[in-house]
Amino acid sequence: MSALARWFGANLSRIWMAGVFAFLYLPLAFLVTFSFNSTRQDSVFTGFSLRWYLALADDTRIVEGFALSLRVALISATMATVLATLAAYALVRFGRFRGRPIFAAMVNAPLVMPEVIVGLSLLLLFVGVQRVIGWPDRGSVTIVLGHTLLGMAYATVVVMSRLQEMDPAMEEAAMDLGCRPAQVFFLVTLPNISQALVAAWLLTFTLSFDDVVVSEFLSGPGVTTLPQVIFSYARRGVNPSIYAAATLLMSAVTLAVVIYGVRSARRARALAATP
Repeated sequence: MSALARWFGANLSRIWMAGVFAFLYLPLAFLVTFSFNSTRQDSVFTGFSLRWYLALADDTRIVEGFALSLRVALISATMATVLATLAAYALVRFGRFRGRPIFAAMVNAPLVMPEVIVGLSLLLLFVGVQRVIGWPDRGSVTIVLGHTLLGMAYATVVVMSRLQEMDPAMEEAAMDLGCRPAQVFFLVTLPNISQALVAAWLLTFTLSFDDVVVSEFLSGPGVTTLPQVIFSYARRGVNPSIYAAATLLMSAVTLAVVIYGVRSARRARALAATP
């Protein structure tokens, strides 16, 4: 066996991991690099410039789309987390009840259903309801409702996994000490699953913020989310303003993750140092 073969065999795991990271992050590196390109070319870097970041501030479609996406994601993530918590609590703590299999299947259906089918079915539903009662018109409200339905399925899985790990004896002990069921839920259950709630909220926020398919079906005239704007720009050709917008979003997400990681590490060290 040659030295090269031995080296390759000894470092196969590192080579494989490097290839995976390159596959995942090289496209992002190219996107960030060409967001600073001085021209519209996407294959040749002609020089460093901030012109596309300046142009981004003047692009009203992107700015308004970002504001709408942020507002929709905040509302839908909150609604989805609340509904998912109630659904997960019913599925885990109420045991077997009439209609439980159907309820569980309906909650989990959006996980396995293609988004095109979900978006189309919601569009038909909202159009039918709008014809009968005159509400809701296609726009931000319908997008929020659609994203809430989609995010609730994912959030339910996250909250259910934490509830299944939680010892029911803690809730039973609280009731033995005189707490009512509502007090047990708010004073015992919710604090113990708070991390799962945060994780579910962040997951549903991300799903809502970057959704295109459901938003395409449910948006109305003059109501366009940021992913829809980016997708429409990408279909018409190269627009480096998209690169600038994506770079800013990635920077914000990276900063948030770093801050959360640092705070979590400090909290873990503090708990470890506590006698």
